Amino acid sequence: MAAYRHHQSAPVRNGLLAALPPEDLARLRPSLEAVELPFEETLTPAGGVVNAVLFPESGMVSLLATLEGDGQVEVGIVGREGLIGLPLVLDDDHSLVEARVQQEGTALRLDAAALRDGMGESAAPRTVLLRYAMAFNTQVSLTAACNTFHVVEQRLARWLLTAHDRADSDEFPMTHDFLSAMLAVHRPPCRWRPGCCKRLG
Repeated sequence: MAAYRHHQSAPVRNGLLAALPPEDLARLRPSLEAVELPFEETLTPAGGVVNAVLFPESGMVSLLATLEGDGQVEVGIVGREGLIGLPLVLDDDHSLVEARVQQEGTALRLDAAALRDGMGESAAPRTVLLRYAMAFNTQVSLTAACNTFHVVEQRLARWLLTAHDRADSDEFPMTHDFLSAMLAVHRPPCRWRPGCCKRLG
């Protein structure tokens, strides 16, 4: 995850940061570090320590639960409306899920100490982030319900709409293996030549 220059006066493109009062955003700006989110990079492993939050400004990150036998299923998607590293908002420092970049983009990184200071100095950041935590919990609950009761075609349609809202594009890279994880279905082996189905456009 490489850092790049971010002008302090540039408008933020993350929804949570943009929702903060100007004085609270100004207090956080010196601690925000602009970083790149490369495709398929693991930002936080399942069970790993969370030492910073990431506020995506573009791109999309999937949150994956690891099942018995090392299988994975997607339980949530985060784009510029949210953040990666929610345990820190809830005063924890470990993640139960893996955060993996599904579409490359950029984010603003805020380390744990700066986040705690920001939430402690003013009620506004704490309120905004806790409301997001509730909204994200609702998303996870609805995803679980959808995966249980809806057929594959319905789950795929829902996922495509959810991803499209965050991708800012009609196209995003995808692998068959990852698609099966997102839809919680088994992927049969390819019947064609090796490597022909590695990526979907």
